[in-house]
Amino acid sequence: MRIGTWAAMAVVAAGLWAAAHSVPLHAQGAAEEAEVPADAADQPASKKEKEKDCKPGFGCVTNLPLPRFVSLKGDEGNARRGPGLTHRIDWVFTRPGMPLKITAEFDNWRRVEDQDGAGGWVHYALLSGVRSVVVTLDMAELRTSPDPSAQVVAQAEVGVIGRVLECNPDWCRIQSSGEKGWVAKIALWGVAPGEIIE
Repeated sequence: MRIGTWAAMAVVAAGLWAAAHSVPLHAQGAAEEAEVPADAADQPASKKEKEKDCKPGFGCVTNLPLPRFVSLKGDEGNARRGPGLTHRIDWVFTRPGMPLKITAEFDNWRRVEDQDGAGGWVHYALLSGVRSVVVTLDMAELRTSPDPSAQVVAQAEVGVIGRVLECNPDWCRIQSSGEKGWVAKIALWGVAPGEIIE
């Protein structure tokens, strides 16, 4: 079975395939809208507190590893130039469940980027810990087990988003369009090399 990009039909119809996963704000033509009330953001902690809580390779707010992968929670997420609602929106992510990489933290804001390095600061409420990947190799093969000689159960086109079910150091078992199978990590973006997910 061939798995197509589940959001591709509407995108192709609009002639916007090249920017299916994220688009610059000027391409959207949309007015800035706050994802959360302005009073929802915590006041910045003092510089001293931040320095005390920061460890190399970990976020100053969550103490979780940096960088790390998350996914877009809803249908749309605004990426701003800085960590706050007053900052300009540079990008709008438009694919639900798309994987994003967190590279920095500041209060309720996370600096994220997509597979092409585009992004900005996103409010944490727009992000989910549910892991996903995007297929980067055309006609990537989903197999019955994490073995290059295992039976192929489906193929996925470039740009397909799949939910991560588990990963070993070299393979991930994903689900997309009702199909499940193991895909080599070299064909995916959204998981770190050697990362294990159970």
